[in-house]
Amino acid sequence: MYRMSNLAGIYARLVRVRSDGWWALPLRLIVGFGFMEHGYAKLARGAGSFIGILEALHMPAAPFLAWATILTELIGGFCVLIGALLPLVSLPMAAVLIVAIVTVHLPNGFSSIKLEAITPEGPQFGQPGYETDLLYLASLAALVLGGPGLFALDTLFLRRLGYAAENR
Repeated sequence: MYRMSNLAGIYARLVRVRSDGWWALPLRLIVGFGFMEHGYAKLARGAGSFIGILEALHMPAAPFLAWATILTELIGGFCVLIGALLPLVSLPMAAVLIVAIVTVHLPNGFSSIKLEAITPEGPQFGQPGYETDLLYLASLAALVLGGPGLFALDTLFLRRLGYAAENR
């Protein structure tokens, strides 16, 4: 059985602890906030509404998938925002994005902005493509590969345990 120090050492190998990680802060803020906002929007409209959307897409176990998605977006987004457990939470977050690309956005093409018409009421936009999902995936990959950066809980925790010099 692993002791806490062994688990921290293994985790330190997954997380790059660097002191030059200012670049990660804006990525963490926008990705974390974006995911949390999407999860909150699903809750605000009622989980039943999102379950209905998944059922209309013929997704199996729609109630389970709906709640898994909402919790992934809320908890994963919060973890990214504070820089905690990024290598772990990025996997289910990436899965949510990939499923969204394949089931919803792929038929709409690449562009996230589709101006269809300009009417007296203003511009009319079509369904978004997969561009934004790819940007989120690239941001998650950058955070996992480059580390959580400054002001991240992982960085503070691992430095406190003496893993600051690792992966420099």
